[in-house]
Amino acid sequence: MTHRAGLLRYLLSLEPTETMVRLGNFSRPEKEEFRQHWRLWARKEQLPPPGDWRIWMICAGRGFGKTRAGAEWVRAVAKRDPDARVALVGSSISEVRAVMVEGESGLLAISPPDRAPQFEPSLKRLTWPNGAQAFLYSAAEPEGLRGPQHSAAWCDEIGKWENASQRAISAWDNLLMGMRLGEDPRILATTTPRAVPLVRRLLAEADAGDVIVSRGSTYDNATNLPERFVRQMKRSFGKTALGRQELDGEILADVEGALWTRALLERCRETALPEASSRIVIGVDPPASAKGDACGIIVTGIGDSGVATVLADASVQKASPEKWARAVARAAKAWNVDRVIAEANQGGAMVESVLRAADIALPVKLVHASRGKVARAEPVAALYEAGRVRHSAMFAKLEDELCGLMAGGTYEGPGRSPDRADALVWALTELMLGSRSQPRVQTI
Repeated sequence: MTHRAGLLRYLLSLEPTETMVRLGNFSRPEKEEFRQHWRLWARKEQLPPPGDWRIWMICAGRGFGKTRAGAEWVRAVAKRDPDARVALVGSSISEVRAVMVEGESGLLAISPPDRAPQFEPSLKRLTWPNGAQAFLYSAAEPEGLRGPQHSAAWCDEIGKWENASQRAISAWDNLLMGMRLGEDPRILATTTPRAVPLVRRLLAEADAGDVIVSRGSTYDNATNLPERFVRQMKRSFGKTALGRQELDGEILADVEGALWTRALLERCRETALPEASSRIVIGVDPPASAKGDACGIIVTGIGDSGVATVLADASVQKASPEKWARAVARAAKAWNVDRVIAEANQGGAMVESVLRAADIALPVKLVHASRGKVARAEPVAALYEAGRVRHSAMFAKLEDELCGLMAGGTYEGPGRSPDRADALVWALTELMLGSRSQPRVQTI
């Protein structure tokens, strides 16, 4: 026991990189024995900052280890203070339970069996053997945080908290007003960067010295992540502005005058299973040649509620007419689409002929643009502002293009042309702004 205690003190005295080298030489049983000593494995950015602070925010890319850092901080608070009363706040109660409590890096998983808290789901409460307690709250229900008092709080993924009617801000403010137990109440907020009001507010407070911010990227934790995950993230987000947010941990600044903003797109992000679509349409923006622009292929659907959902981005880059036509046919079959809307300005009848060659049964409708891309996009952007369009996932390249469409007619996004954005506009115009989508008045 004395030997182990001495070895632990020695390892803790080393620089983090040297500690990892030493641990790498340990046998599996030895590694497991030291697994519960978080400070041995944590990177500096995952550990609480020194000094006197009230709010600490970890703003980092996906897979950085934010959840583990938050859970370990709460575990340390509970271990140190038997009277601790901790608030666990997430975007919903189910998220708090699935990620913060029962997740792979959650409180139950990281706790030694003899010191693990008892979880009472019906009471939304965890109780540690020493008497410390934590309570589960949903940021979507701000009034639930009005009244209860706490000595510590862990707020997870504050960037995805629902902010309709200022709910996220209200939840945060109600929590702050209840942080009055104990001698040193503190809050940890963990989040992937989002250009939403609450995250921006905390960053502004950090500039004033009132919030401590730790930053990091997905790649900081690459040695602890499955190689397949890292490859998938690079494939989905690499070389995109959204990748700088999701992987590198940057806050993306909106371009002044853009029809779409990052905050608007985050508000339109679907957080639950999307409504079943009663009609599905693919928008296609064919390229002028196989050497340059992408062929925009965007799948959208609309449900009985009248809210449309962007379902998939099947766009292809540097594709011959035959190749992009086959991509359209595959997407149409996969989604059982009702109609394919294809712009015919580039190629005319050729567009329909190559689509028919790929699948003679494709329900193709050709459209001709009489206005510029931005002018066509403006009424669709208004649908987003009205909350009538949702995104079923993150579509990095599409969203980068949307945020580059400027009021006034210019394009300041990636690439020469917003092909994906234009395909989206054609699809949503058909679903929501075409003659079939408008109410009719019949004289009788």
